[in-house]
Formats: sequence, structure tokens, C-alpha cells
Amino acid sequence: MISRIIFALVTLAAFGLAYKQYRRIWRTIKLGKFVAVTGDKGRRWRNVALIAFGQKKMFKKWIPGLFHFFIYSAFLITQIELLETFVDGLAGTHRAFAGALGGFYTFVISLIEILSVLAFVATFVFLARRNLLKVPRFQKPEMNGWPKLDGNIILYLEAILVIGIMMMNGADMVLQARGAAHHTGHFAVTSWLGPMLFGGLSNPALEVVGRTGWWLHFLVVMGFLNYLPISKHLHIFLAFPNVYFSRLVPKGKIYNMPEVTREVKIMLGQIQPGPDDNMDDLPEFGAKDIFQLTRINLLNAFTCTECGRCTASCPANITGKKLSPRKIMMDVRDRAEEVGRKLESNNPDFIAPDKRAGGVRLSPENFDDGASLFDRISAEEIYACTTCNACVEACPVNINPVEIIVALRRYDILTRSQGPSDWLPMFNAIENSGAVWQMNVDRENWIKS
Repeated sequence: MISRIIFALVTLAAFGLAYKQYRRIWRTIKLGKFVAVTGDKGRRWRNVALIAFGQKKMFKKWIPGLFHFFIYSAFLITQIELLETFVDGLAGTHRAFAGALGGFYTFVISLIEILSVLAFVATFVFLARRNLLKVPRFQKPEMNGWPKLDGNIILYLEAILVIGIMMMNGADMVLQARGAAHHTGHFAVTSWLGPMLFGGLSNPALEVVGRTGWWLHFLVVMGFLNYLPISKHLHIFLAFPNVYFSRLVPKGKIYNMPEVTREVKIMLGQIQPGPDDNMDDLPEFGAKDIFQLTRINLLNAFTCTECGRCTASCPANITGKKLSPRKIMMDVRDRAEEVGRKLESNNPDFIAPDKRAGGVRLSPENFDDGASLFDRISAEEIYACTTCNACVEACPVNINPVEIIVALRRYDILTRSQGPSDWLPMFNAIENSGAVWQMNVDRENWIKS
């Protein structure tokens, strides 16, 4: 009875804390601009099935893709055993599904064990790639400190999870062989691994090993649930909605700005200005901070796996330039988390000076901490991008750093009147002659000749 109470309390505490953390992430993503999602829903669901669920783009690099599949498939199928853990923990039973499923239960647990062994091997392969082989895309400057530690921690937790499963099942196999537990059939791995590791233990000691493995498995899963919101492995959940909401139009298409389109049409006389069109009070273009980005952009940032395939494919980065698409996404996520924390604080110091009158409370509409994305992302980075979309093509979960880079560029050029000095002749030529080249004749003269 005490065990069941402890289990229930731990479960409630873990899910309560997780709910607060995931709710905070959802609130932070909602700080971005709402955009209507249109397009073929069937195609969106096919993308989810092939890219998010089927891991299609992971296999462009087939060796890490294969090992990642081992961990991914083990994670999916192990949820069956986790569900049984909840039933056993709350009801005080042991292997509650075994009686109802019979031989199929033996098959499922055996499959879990095989995949767990493969995942265990994959875990150490990935640890070696990160720490011994030092794969170049994991050694970039943005991966120093917490990102590197985070990648290792999650792999350690996966190894501990597999150990817990093997302890639980292995001890059970020995007890069943001695007739001290309900027989559930011979599991593929622990039917021989259990006797090899625990065959010399007494029955009471085996029960301790089995329960220790059971609790270890459960507690690691609960810890994992609460670790994800502060980890790059949040993509385990967010990859599915992120792929669903990803663009269906060609990758190279850059969206026009409605404000600019309207101003140009007014300038060309195609439409007449309305009462709200003040040519001396132009809107802000592009994005200065997370509030001007879309919710899909922020979802992209929180979905980023930090795998670095985007940066490894970026021609600017390959040729030694400062741009790293992965860093762009990490910077956006870090800034979004920073803004979210400050909004939660309700500190009036973060209210814009011109909006502090009347005891107004801090909100996204009046927030101003004096910082922006430009404090994290330099002009050198955003202007190094060629908008080739190699990063978008490489991303396993359809993240789009180019949209964010273009939005930052637009703000820098159109609102701040900044930009590389080398680009100024092009801007002047477009303004004066309607072409990117400096021309001393009417651009359309060739039509008349």
C-alpha cells in the first residue's frame, strides 16, 4: 500500500511540474505573430508520417540515421511497457498485461528488449561520436557549454533506462525459472542474460533487484519528462506539429511584405491611398525581436535538435563565414525563453517607458527590456546567408532558418536603414532606374527598339 501511495505521489508531482513547464513553452511560442495555416491537409499529414514519424530525412546520412532509428523505435515501443508500469504502480499488480495478452505479451517484451539492446549500443556510438571522434558539426562554437553537456546527459539517461529494464526483466526471468513468479514466457534477451547476471542471487535479493529496476525505469522516465522542456530533445514531441506546419510552397519562395506591396502600388498609381495611409509614418518592416516573428518561427526554434546538419550543409559556414543556421535557431529560442521569464516576473522595469502611466501591468504589448535579437545575432551572420535553403533541405524536421534570417535583414535594411555598404549601389540603382545595375538610360528602352 505504501508503495502505491509513493508511486501516485511521484506521478502526480512529475506530471504537475511537467504541465507547468510545457505550458510555459506554449505561452512563449504564442508570443509570435499568428499566421493562418493553409494548404493541402492531406499533404501535411503525409509529411508527418514520412518525415516526423518515418524519419525519412534522417537517412540522408544512413549510419547515424540507422543508430538514431534504434533509439527512436525503442522509445516508441517501450511506451507499452511504460503503460503497464502505471497500471502496476497504481493497482499494486505485477505485469498486469501478461495474463490478458498471453504469448503476444512475450513477443512484445522480447521486441522491447531487442530494440533496447540496439538502443544501448547506439547510445555509446553517439557518445563516442560526440566526445571521442569529435564529429566537426558537434564542435562548433555554439555547442560549447550547456549544449554539449545536454547532448551527453540525454544519452546517459537512455543508457540508465535500458539498464533498469534489463534489471527488472532479468530478475523476473530467474524467479520464474525457480517457480517463484508467474510465468510470462522466455524473453529474447533476459531469458539468458538474467541467469548469467543474477543466477547466483537468492530469491529475496532477486526481488530487490527487480523492484530496483522497475523503480529506476519509472523514475528515469519521470525525470526525462521534466528534463525535455530545458533540453534540445524537446523535438521528441514538437517534431510532429513542426513538420505539419512546415511550408508546402517551394523552399526558395520568399514571401512579399503586404505593407511594401501596398506602398509600391500606391507609388505606381495602381491603387489610391486610403485615410489610414500616412506616407510619413511607415510601419516597421521585418523582425527586430521574437514578437515580430511568427509562431511557426518560434515553434521551429523550440523544435531544433541541434544536430548541426543545417550548419554542416551551409555554404557560408563551410567557407569560413560566421553564419551558422543552428546558432540562429538556438539564439531565437534563448531570446524567446528570456522574454518569457521576464514577462512571468511582472517586473515593471520591463514596461516600455512611454507606456508606464496609469499603473499598467507588464504584457507582451508593452514589453521592452532594451534588448532584441540583434544583441544575439550579428549583421555579419544574417548577411552571409545566400538564401540557398541548403539548411532547410538538410533539417530532419523541416525547420526553416532562412525565414528568420530574411525577416532580420528586412528590419535592418528597411527599418534601421542599415546593411552592407557594398549593397548601397544596388539599392540606389533600383530606386533610380528600377534595375539592380547602374544604368544611364531608361530600363525599358529595349522594348521600343
